[in-house]
Amino acid sequence: MARRLAAEGAAHLVLTSRRGADAPGAADLAGELRALGVEVTVAACDVADRAAVADLLAGLPADPPLTAVFHTAGVAHSVPIGETGLPEVAEVFAGKVAGARHLDELTRGYDLDAFVLYSSNAGVWGSSGQSAYGAANAALDALAERRRAEGHVATSVAWGLWGAGGMGDGGAEDYLSRRGLRPMSPERGVDALLAALDRDETFVAVADVDWALFTAGFTAFRPSPLIGDLPEVGAALADAAPPEATSADGDLAQRLAVAAPPERHRILLDLVRRHVAAVLGHPGPEHVGPDAAFREIGFDSLTAVDLAKRLKAAVGVPLPATLVFDHPTATAVAGHLDGLVAPAPTGDDPGEAEVRRALATLPLARLREAGLLDGLLALAGLRDDAVPAPPGPVTDDIDEIDDLDPEELVRMALDSADS
Repeated sequence: MARRLAAEGAAHLVLTSRRGADAPGAADLAGELRALGVEVTVAACDVADRAAVADLLAGLPADPPLTAVFHTAGVAHSVPIGETGLPEVAEVFAGKVAGARHLDELTRGYDLDAFVLYSSNAGVWGSSGQSAYGAANAALDALAERRRAEGHVATSVAWGLWGAGGMGDGGAEDYLSRRGLRPMSPERGVDALLAALDRDETFVAVADVDWALFTAGFTAFRPSPLIGDLPEVGAALADAAPPEATSADGDLAQRLAVAAPPERHRILLDLVRRHVAAVLGHPGPEHVGPDAAFREIGFDSLTAVDLAKRLKAAVGVPLPATLVFDHPTATAVAGHLDGLVAPAPTGDDPGEAEVRRALATLPLARLREAGLLDGLLALAGLRDDAVPAPPGPVTDDIDEIDDLDPEELVRMALDSADS
């Protein structure tokens, strides 16, 4: 951004960070900008410290006057929400939110042409493990709206993934790319920002999105009003097709048909672990513990949908998108699949197998919403509160439903819905 501002004719650029001239690359950047004929000041200033910001502003020359503020400070923080405490929230909010507030309040006396806040998509559509970071960025977006309402310039830009450095380095780039958020070149990002300033936007979200990938995860469990009206999203939903079974699964049906129950379970467990490894990017199934909780090994909505689609293609039975939340380990999923594909014992009513198979494909949350779950749980001797809503784990006692006669099961479920 500093390079573009210099190219656009800025007379004086003040670059600040907590380390100032000692920050990596600061000296080289300052030299590059000065070579373009721009006066450059590099200062150490922690914007979370109100007094430090006040001192910085007081030391600026009156000519040329301060005309624009770009607040880019931020601390990356990726921790599950259940493990995020006040110290983590305070760390994230300090530079980003407190810093923005200090700049807002202390520059009210300046005639600014631009007040730019670097926000993040994490505050718009969320990001796994970034509850505090998402909240901090949402606060920046709200600050921009408040400034506008009070008659001051403000533009908050919720950035997607930047390539060539920045907070998307390392594993974050691979994680976001697999979810449909591609790294964006700095040049494209700056172009988008300048366009937003030209249009005098208060808020804009900027990202390079692979809509086919992103839509699959973002609309996995319910339609999204946030993106539902976008033509690209409609096209992605219309074009969505289930993946084909892999060559390794080609003889699965034959092997399952002749296998004894213990062997059938082992085959299905191997299948689940292999596909879990593929979805999470592990080199092989040996990296997936059979009893490891999916939520603890990196599953989110997109990877949950991906796994359900893969297993549906491999096994050939309908599976809900909530599969990994209803059955939260590889062993649990294998047991669920075993119940779907196991041949009916001799003498069983074929209709009974169909009833059980149909019920097994329904997400528990859907049964609850339809008023059917209470009746089924009553038959199994369970309480409704024994089955938390997704994404939490589901008690294995639900399998007791399999012991019920189909006529009683359907009748009691329908009676529950009518009551």
